[in-house]
Amino acid sequence: MKEFIEFIAKQLVDKPDNVSVEQTTPDEHTIVLNLKVDKSDIGKVIGKHGRNVNAMRTLLTAVEAKGGHRATLQILDDLPTSVETTVDNSSFTKAT
Repeated sequence: MKEFIEFIAKQLVDKPDNVSVEQTTPDEHTIVLNLKVDKSDIGKVIGKHGRNVNAMRTLLTAVEAKGGHRATLQILDDLPTSVETTVDNSSFTKAT
């Protein structure tokens, strides 16, 4: 299934060399596929209103359910997980 998702994603993006899929199994009945694409291609994989990614998830779920497994597809970006955002509230005034 990993190869199938990778094939579909490569057909959708402009930079197919940057597509990779990692498969993990948190337990014996669950499969998690992490799809990584170039930042400029994330929108193409997701599609309008999420149609592309939902179609891939539907196919993945149907095939894995037949084998008695639960499958999840996640799209990952390359942002660091420890990004902190600070907001300076000193310039805001309270409305009365």
